[in-house]
Amino acid sequence: MSQETLLLIFVILAGCYMAWNIGANDVANAMGTSVGSGALTLRQAVVIAAVLEFSGAFFLGSHVSETIQKGIVDSTIFTDPLTLVYGMLSALLAAGVWLQIASYYGWPVSTTHSIVGAVVGFGMVVGGLEAIYWDNVAFIASSWIVSPFIGGAISFVIFNFLRRKIFYASNPVQAAKRITPTLVFCVVFILSLIMLYKGLSNVELELTFLQSLGISAGCGLIGSIISKICLRYLTTKSVADTTPSEYHPEVSSQLEKARRHLQKVAEASRGPIQFQTSELLDEVQLLSESLKKKEKSGQESAEYALVEKIFGYLQIMSACLMAFAHGANDVANAIGPLSASITVLTTGVISSQATVPTWALALGGIGIVVGLATWGWRVIETIGKKITELTPTRGFAAEFGAAVTILFASRLGLPVSTTHILVGSVIGVGLARGIEALDLRTTRFIFISWLVTVPAGAGVAIAFFYLIKAVF
Repeated sequence: MSQETLLLIFVILAGCYMAWNIGANDVANAMGTSVGSGALTLRQAVVIAAVLEFSGAFFLGSHVSETIQKGIVDSTIFTDPLTLVYGMLSALLAAGVWLQIASYYGWPVSTTHSIVGAVVGFGMVVGGLEAIYWDNVAFIASSWIVSPFIGGAISFVIFNFLRRKIFYASNPVQAAKRITPTLVFCVVFILSLIMLYKGLSNVELELTFLQSLGISAGCGLIGSIISKICLRYLTTKSVADTTPSEYHPEVSSQLEKARRHLQKVAEASRGPIQFQTSELLDEVQLLSESLKKKEKSGQESAEYALVEKIFGYLQIMSACLMAFAHGANDVANAIGPLSASITVLTTGVISSQATVPTWALALGGIGIVVGLATWGWRVIETIGKKITELTPTRGFAAEFGAAVTILFASRLGLPVSTTHILVGSVIGVGLARGIEALDLRTTRFIFISWLVTVPAGAGVAIAFFYLIKAVF
C-alpha cells in the first residue's frame, strides 16, 4: 500500500472522528434547551436532529471549502504538499480529541475554535510564529466576549417581555394566543433569513439580501397563519375551563426582594423594632418557602400549564430549524480539512479551494448523527438542565435570542460562536430570574473550557504533527 493511500485512509477516518465529536458536542446547541425544558424527550431530540442535521449537511453542506481555515496560516509555508496533509490530519485528530474530552465532561465548546486552534498549532510548527495571521486569530478570539454577551442580553429582554406580556397578564392564555402568531412569524422569518442569505451558495443559488428578506417574510406569514388556525382548534382545556392561579407570578420574586430588605432592616435596628422586623421576616420566609414548594410540586394553574404547552410547540419548531442550519454550516469543520487533504493526495498540488465530494458530505452527516446518538446527551444535559432550570417559555427565549444574535452578528460581520451564543442566551434567561437561578459552578467550568479551547487544540495538534511526521 502506497504512502498516499495510507494517508487517505487515515484522513477519512480522522474526518469521521471529527464529525462524530461535532455531533456529540455541538448538536446540543439546537436540542439542549428543548430537552431541558421538557418540550422534547432525549429520544425524540435524537430522532429529529438525526434527520435534520443529516439533511442540512448533505443537501446544503459546503461543496467548496477553503483549505486554510479562515486565513489563519500563510499558505506559502507549505513547500511540500504532503506537509499540508500531515497538518490537516493532525488538526482533525487534535480538534476531535479536545471535543471528546469536553463532551465527556459535558462542556459545550466551539467546534470552530477547536479546529482553528489546531490549525494554529501545526502552522506554528511548520512556519514559525510569523506564519500565523495573529490579527485574524485575535478577531476570532474576541467572540468569547461578544457571543455570550449579545446572546444573553437579547434573551434577557425576550424573556422579560414574555413574562410581562403573557404571565403577568390578567388572562395569560388569551395573551399567549394573541402574541404567539407574531412570535411564530418572527421565528420563521429570522431563521429563514439566516438560512437563505448567503446560505444557499453551496447549491449554486445566490440570493440578494432583499430577495432573502422577501422570501423569509412570506414563510413567516404562512407560519403565522398556520399557528393562528392551530391555536383556535387547540384541543386542550379552553380558557373558560382553566383554574385561576392562587397568586400572581411576580409575587414570588417580590417576596424574595421583601425578605432581603427586611433582613437589612433587622440587622440595622435594635430593640422593639428589631423584634417586630424579625417576626415579619419569619412570616415572609415561611410564605416564600410555601410558594416555592407549590411551584416545585407542579401545583400551578391550568392556564400557565397551557401557556407552557403552546411554547413547547414553538420551541420544537425553532429547534428543528436550528438543527437543519447547524448541519449545513458546521459539517465543514470536519469535511473542510478532509477535502483539502483529498485534493493534495489526488492531484499533488495545494489549491486555494477544494471541491467537496458528495460522499464526504454524507460521511460528515452520518458522523454527526452517530455522535449525537451516542454521546450527545452529556452536553444536552449541561445546556438544558445544569446552567439554570428551563421551561418551554425560558427555552424558547434562549433559542430565539440565539437565532436573533446569529442573524445580526453575521450581517455585521462580527466573529461569533453558535455555542457561545446559546450558552450566553441560557445564562441571560437565568439572570432574568436573579443570579441565584444560575448554577455558578457549572457556568465557571464552561467559561474556563472556552478559554483553553484554542491553546488546547494547538498543543494537541503539535504533538500529533510530530507523531505523524515520524511515522510517515
